[in-house]
Amino acid sequence: MPSVITLDDLAAMIAEDPHGHRYEISPEGALSVMPPPDSEHAAIASRLLVWLAVAGWPAEQILQAAGIRISGPTGEGARIPDLTLWSMPQPRSVWLALTDLLLVVEIVSPGSEAMDEMVKRHEYAAAGIPRYGVVDRDAALTVTLHQLGRSGEYEVATKMPLAWLLNTAPADHLS
Repeated sequence: MPSVITLDDLAAMIAEDPHGHRYEISPEGALSVMPPPDSEHAAIASRLLVWLAVAGWPAEQILQAAGIRISGPTGEGARIPDLTLWSMPQPRSVWLALTDLLLVVEIVSPGSEAMDEMVKRHEYAAAGIPRYGVVDRDAALTVTLHQLGRSGEYEVATKMPLAWLLNTAPADHLS
């Protein structure tokens, strides 16, 4: 493995992995390898996608597992959020720029709690992503939606069980 992994290297690693692992790299160059999502994880992502689509968001603006570029003070990283919502359709690319990105959602998997709730929250806020959602895998599937505050840090905008969130309008949380 090279001492410095580029985004092209990362894309090649993903393409060659026969088991569907997700490979991400922080802006500081730290490589993360995550196992493929389980069926509950996939169902949660699908439920959120349908919730947004039924509310009128075009499918081309709701992307599952699309790579995004995350710039930092020491370099460029890449993350693969579970779900992203865009203000307009994106060009075909492995790693999308953050322009037009409205919301990033991470569904917590066993062992990813610290990464999703601390590391990625900090990276996404520093990158200026307006909203960040985290779905915890507790009994209620608690969804915490964060909004970027004036300080440049995320503030909790709403926190509720997934079943409750799905009975609200996305516009209530994205305006």
